[in-house]
Amino acid sequence: MSELERWETRYRPPDYLFGKEPNAFLKSQASRLRPGQKALSVADGEGRNGVWLAEQGLDVLTVDFSDTALAKARALARERRVTIATEVADLTSWRWPRAAFDVIVAIFIHFEGAERDTFFANLKAALKPGGLLLMESYRPAQLDYRTGGPPQVDLMYTREILQKAFGDFAELDIREHDSVISEGTAHVGMSALIDLIGKK
Repeated sequence: MSELERWETRYRPPDYLFGKEPNAFLKSQASRLRPGQKALSVADGEGRNGVWLAEQGLDVLTVDFSDTALAKARALARERRVTIATEVADLTSWRWPRAAFDVIVAIFIHFEGAERDTFFANLKAALKPGGLLLMESYRPAQLDYRTGGPPQVDLMYTREILQKAFGDFAELDIREHDSVISEGTAHVGMSALIDLIGKK
């Protein structure tokens, strides 16, 4: 089964795999957001984060490589009476817009090696000067908790990895913590997390 087929299968049931509420870290950054800002929610699945951004008044593009997930994202937007744009995109081959977004949100997206380096470079390039990057990911210690995320240490992020990739930002705050999360049925329980707040 391909990675796309695996995710299509996971998203096919009518319930929302990661729930309908936004990621808690993202929600905690609400004061940094301004109505009218152009936002990109990367690999947003069923749209919980993109829809929340739209509820804050942002102009949102939600991308994911699962058409099934994006159909549910559009349904969630209608339910919440907001509008989002959606685009089916494989992030490894997508033609990323350049200097196009005021805010980029990347929640629990894990690449390794050269794909990770390219992904991080594309995130940076897609931000406008002064743009805000919000990321939450798993640290290697997540393998001890097994409460969500990929089961491979090479796909986890560390402070050193993020500092190397985003250390040239004008502002950078990286925080490592273990916290209980509850996101649908896929992310539940104590988790080893790493948060990044960066300004280009």
